[in-house]
Amino acid sequence: MYDRFVKESTEHCGLWTGVYRTARIPAHLVDEAVNLGRPFRLLVIVEDWCGDATNTVPVLVRWIEQVPGAEIRLVRRDRHPELMDAYLTGASRSIPIVIVLTGDMEEVGHWGPRPAELQNWVLAERRAGAGKEIYPGIRRWYAKDRGASTVREVLAVMASASLVRAE
Repeated sequence: MYDRFVKESTEHCGLWTGVYRTARIPAHLVDEAVNLGRPFRLLVIVEDWCGDATNTVPVLVRWIEQVPGAEIRLVRRDRHPELMDAYLTGASRSIPIVIVLTGDMEEVGHWGPRPAELQNWVLAERRAGAGKEIYPGIRRWYAKDRGASTVREVLAVMASASLVRAE
């Protein structure tokens, strides 16, 4: 699924493959997902031109490939507007959005479009009047974080399902 998505990508193919190739997932994050004791499916709303997606989705794919019973599927935002409209960020069609589902296809929650720390920074910068000049800062943040915040935050959504079910 991911390989096909990347092959069909018209923009930033090198970024998608480069981030995937260099992604390193700490064993404890794989173990934490396995220890949830249930299969999960991630449905990711994405487009190939999205800079946030190129920095997060390949890392999620690399992680999920290591978690037995977990799956990830990518759907293009612009081909599925009704799905996207169910997961707006405010009034915006911001991506990526990761919808976390159980193995039985029950929705647990969702994540996106950016790790919380970065999203808070971006929103503060925009409130202060920043425009496109913030993009180098976003790229630096992603280069330093290397997807770790994304995996931890998606894992927290997955774990919340296990907590709810355990009560």
